[in-house]
Amino acid sequence: MILITGASGFLGQHLTRLLSEKQLDIRALYHSHPPSALLTALPGVQWLKCDLLDVFDVEEAMAGITEVYHCAAVVSFQASDRERMMHFNTESTANIVNQALASGIRKLVHISSVAAIGRTGESEKEITEEENWEESTYGSAYGVSKHMAETEVWRGMGEGLNAVVLNPGIILGPGNWNEGSAQLMQLVDKQFPFYTTGINSWVDVRDVALSAWMLMNADISQERFIISAGNYPYKEIFSNMANKLGKKSPSIKAGALLTGLTWRYYSMRALLTGRRSMVTRETAHTAGSVSNYTNTKLLKTLPAFAYRTLDDTIGFMAAAYKADHVQ
Repeated sequence: MILITGASGFLGQHLTRLLSEKQLDIRALYHSHPPSALLTALPGVQWLKCDLLDVFDVEEAMAGITEVYHCAAVVSFQASDRERMMHFNTESTANIVNQALASGIRKLVHISSVAAIGRTGESEKEITEEENWEESTYGSAYGVSKHMAETEVWRGMGEGLNAVVLNPGIILGPGNWNEGSAQLMQLVDKQFPFYTTGINSWVDVRDVALSAWMLMNADISQERFIISAGNYPYKEIFSNMANKLGKKSPSIKAGALLTGLTWRYYSMRALLTGRRSMVTRETAHTAGSVSNYTNTKLLKTLPAFAYRTLDDTIGFMAAAYKADHVQ
């Protein structure tokens, strides 16, 4: 039986659907966000509430499991979530790794992030899987937490665990439009007027799910793979989203001063309204930096795999957004 942690989350939902379509037996874990009716109706999927910080819950959830996809993580760029994110992402992964070793599972696929590889700040340098982690002003608390989680997986590999690590770029696809990268679609729909000069790695959520499944079933261990359809400017992403939604593209270049004013404005508004800020200091800083990640290792390893185009990805995302916002 296959275990998916964070199965009701953004990536977890898509992975659960994919494996269900392949008629596999799945134990899907959730904690704070119960699965929707559509998810609970998926054939071959057994849903189980589990606290990954509770070693007894983890032991029970992994009974009879042969393969694990570890997708669960706190993803946040809010300063107020920093300590919770650091604790959960590291300790939950340690618990999964320890139980995987104790149970003798066949293989673990750990979903990390390019943020865990780090950013150099050198716009011309291509970042590969061999990049050494360094504390940097270009990083984020989320990146640090995912790096710490990865360290637990590599420790497990040193103790005999058969595992691979996936480092996706910014994952795009339908999800909770008030959280994560899906929130970008909401920003564009509100005709957010600013754009930055930053560049980052982007990838379709369906491609992350498919590559995870393919690597699970490949004779590969103790490797990491950057999962990226390409490196694109934030402006290009926003403009494509605006085009798909029939909205005006952002047209005001945000330099350091304007970017600083923008995140401070949104932070103040969040403080006054009690809502989470759509733009934070970390997201603003990241959106202004240039990071180029290579995707060649995965393509050479899995020659049958091909990335979807950015246009296809954003079209898929926009169609779902429109369907969820029909008046």
